[in-house]
Amino acid sequence: MRQAKKGKEWHFGMKAHVGTDRRGIVHSLTTTAANVHDSTQISKLLHGQEREVFGDSGLLERVASKERPGAGIRYRVNRRASRRPLTEHQRTINRLRSRARARCEHVFHVVKRLWGFNKVRYRGLAKNTARLFTVFALANLYCCADDLLPPQWTCLS
Repeated sequence: MRQAKKGKEWHFGMKAHVGTDRRGIVHSLTTTAANVHDSTQISKLLHGQEREVFGDSGLLERVASKERPGAGIRYRVNRRASRRPLTEHQRTINRLRSRARARCEHVFHVVKRLWGFNKVRYRGLAKNTARLFTVFALANLYCCADDLLPPQWTCLS
């Protein structure tokens, strides 16, 4: 784990990078120090069976290089306004892609907001990574609890 400076404040921590399916179920997890860019973990999060990859505009340069050409993957990465603003058509496409990505962010809502896992407990990636694997596995069960119950039962979540 590393320390990083945001503005005038120093933060000590790590990042959790997750790969999810369209329903928001986590299938892969990697952890890095806080100063590592998200785009370095793309190849570790892909399992090889995906048809589409969604991402925010920070991943645009990495995805544009097409790490896995010929794999038949459609890259759905939001466009970033550079020198000139985005057109209305590009903003509409970004909105549609963000809707699809929002479902994948629900698992972070469960872990961080509902369960309060905002800060790391240990110093070092190994212990915190083991803890995150457990937490995200439980979040998967929480997110698909209605699918796991028999039809006559109800789930109060």
